[in-house]
Amino acid sequence: MPLKRDFRPVSPSHACSITLILCAPKVAQVSIVVPAYNCRDFIEQTVEAGLCFLAAKGNGSELIVVDDGSTDGTSALLTKLATRHRGLKVVSDGRNHGKGHAVRLGVLQSSGDRVVFIDADLAYPMTEVDKILAALEDGADVAVATRAAAESQYVMSPVFFNYIYTRHLGSRLFNRMVRAVLGLTTYDCQAGLKGFKREAAQILFERQTLEGFTFDVELLFVAKRHQLSVREVPVVFRYFSEPTTVSFIVDSVKALRDVARLRLNGWRGLYN
Repeated sequence: MPLKRDFRPVSPSHACSITLILCAPKVAQVSIVVPAYNCRDFIEQTVEAGLCFLAAKGNGSELIVVDDGSTDGTSALLTKLATRHRGLKVVSDGRNHGKGHAVRLGVLQSSGDRVVFIDADLAYPMTEVDKILAALEDGADVAVATRAAAESQYVMSPVFFNYIYTRHLGSRLFNRMVRAVLGLTTYDCQAGLKGFKREAAQILFERQTLEGFTFDVELLFVAKRHQLSVREVPVVFRYFSEPTTVSFIVDSVKALRDVARLRLNGWRGLYN
């Protein structure tokens, strides 16, 4: 389905526009956005994997890591890495807002024709990005990883079997509720790997209001209202540690509140 042409591009100042035109290299082909919070122990490996993946995409591709107010030295390490790697762009506004804020900040500063965001711990291997890009090239405006498809695969340590079952059950119940309340058809709304064509990214992220972990439900809700085509992509999902930045019960309550807020925003016409 064709894109609606009512999106509003970001409008920087005239001075900034001139600087970008004169100084920027070739427009990026692919932009990968990584939201990062207190991940000093593994962010260097993530950066190396991202840059290695993008090296095969040609000149102009970019890796954007958004530090969401980390307190463990992640920011300093990223600054150091940025001096060594030309294709790495580090973004930070100094304090913690939430994953949704970090992703939005990175996407709106990206320049690729295709924009993908991926979790910093690479629970989805970087090679899975190719599946997302293939779906976009095949006509989708938005491509989302799904852990619920029969073709998807989980790679995990046996010690987490009990926890992953509980988390999976909660996720299925939440997604069923989201489909009923918001009218979505996506079966895995919150997988940390999604991709967008440039025009679709502008439409969605300029209308995004949520800054927490329910932001991607909002993106899909806005996509539905603007009649963008959304395709779910089976992926490999690696699970080797319990989450440290998410409290399952607390964030579940927040998520329910956010879904009610999205429904209200829709009624108010906020996403038009």
